[in-house]
Formats: sequence, C-alpha cells, structure tokens
Amino acid sequence: MDSISQQATHERIIRPSHGLVPIDLAELWHYRELIWTLAWRNILVRYKQTYLGVLWAIIQPFLIMVVMTIVFGRIAGMPDGGAPYAILTFAAILPWQFFAAAFTGASNSLVNSQNLITKIYFPRLALPISAVLSGAVDFLVSLVFLGALMWHYQVPFTSNLLALPLFFALVFMAALALSFWFSALSVKYRDIAHIVPFIVRFGLYASPVGFLSSSLVPRFLSEEQLHWYYIGNPIAGILEGFRWCILGDGFAPLWGGLGWGVLVIAIILVSGAYFFRSVESTFADVI
Repeated sequence: MDSISQQATHERIIRPSHGLVPIDLAELWHYRELIWTLAWRNILVRYKQTYLGVLWAIIQPFLIMVVMTIVFGRIAGMPDGGAPYAILTFAAILPWQFFAAAFTGASNSLVNSQNLITKIYFPRLALPISAVLSGAVDFLVSLVFLGALMWHYQVPFTSNLLALPLFFALVFMAALALSFWFSALSVKYRDIAHIVPFIVRFGLYASPVGFLSSSLVPRFLSEEQLHWYYIGNPIAGILEGFRWCILGDGFAPLWGGLGWGVLVIAIILVSGAYFFRSVESTFADVI
C-alpha cells in the first residue's frame, strides 16, 4: 500500500488550460537540463556529415559581407561613417545571422519534434528556447572571426565592447519573442513554414545590415520617421547597437528609437509566451 501511494505522489496530472496561462518559470528551470540537451542536439544535427563543420558559421556571414560591401559600399555608394565597410557590414551581419537562424529554427521546432511532443510530457516552451540557444555557438565562432577582422583593419578595441553582451541579450530576446508566436501558430497552420523564410529575406534588406540607418535620413526618411523605423523594426536599433560597441561612439544608435524598439520586443515576448502557454495543451492533439 505504501509503495502504491508513493508512486502516486510522483504522477503528474495534466489538465487542459483555458484563457491566459501564467508562465511557469520554476518548471522551466526544473527542465533546464532537457533544454540544454535539446540545444546540443540541434547543434549536432546542424553540422552532422558536413566536411567543414562549424566553419560554416564563419563562411556564411563572410560571403554575405563580401556581397554587401560590393553592392552597398561600392555600387550604391552608401556612406560608411569613416569605418572599413567590411567591418561596418560584418558588425551587423553577426547579430542578424543569429536572429535569422534562431527565429527560423525555433519557428519549426514544434513541428520538427512532433514525435517527442506526442509521447512524453515536458514544458513545450523548452523547444523554441533550445532552438534559439543552439544558435549561440555560431554567434561565438563568428565573434572570434570579427575580432580577427578588427585586428586586420586596425579597428581599436574600446570599452564599448563591454556592452556587447547586453545587445546580444536583446537580439536573443527578439528571436525568442517571435518564435513563441510563430512556433505555436505553425502547429495548426503549416503555412508558417513558408512565411518565415520570406520574413527573414525581407528583414535582411529592411534592416541596416549593409548600410547605416542614419544614411536613410537624407534619402528616404526624416528624423521623425526614423524613430518610427526603429519602432516598426526593433532589430534595427540592436544592429546599430552592435556597430556602436565595435566601431565606437561615432556610430551610436538613435537611443530613443532603440528604447521604443526594446519595448516592442518586450511586449511581443510576454504576449507570445502567454499565447504559447494558452494553446500548449492542444499541441499533442493537433500536431
């Protein structure tokens, strides 16, 4: 009798949720080892049977840097603010590549793990979180290459670099915020798998990756419209923040616009997490 009652205490009763469901941070912390395991699995799968392996984390942004430098720097003649155009573009490509890969992978994380979802219980938020985490390895590898580029172009290492982890945290939260919404929606609407790549491609050219956002002022936008550009595209301020960390005070972002962009990201993150939790109980049935 004691053994039966002891076994019963370890059983977990799962009931359907209704309306807005609070985010259980304690539960996520309890499953932290699973999150790290899933993240490591994503890394291994990404480079499985590849000859160059993790070097692709450098090759891909390097090739984008070359194209951006030629198209925007030489052909379009966009201003560089006195910095080497290669560094100007790579400083923004670095966070953008992380965001694009993390957002794409996390948006498909539930659909790609449907066998796991239908067999065992764990907080489903672990899947998009682990997908975003796995992109941090590529970011760190590319960051080392960026340091080598700075040394090559004799760009000084300033104290602004100390703020780099803060801006990485912001781009991490931005990827996580969108992935909560899109991963949850993708379970029921498989069209999401076709929409996300379009968003990523459009965002690459709508964000100041190959150019300075300040250069838009005399060409397309007024100062007031530039504020709305930062709010409508919160990634823009983060990319400019990376440039400020790497290239110095002459490349400071529009701080007011950046602040509003961070607020937008926070709203999307919290609302996305609550929406995810509200529909979480239906995933096993719908997927």
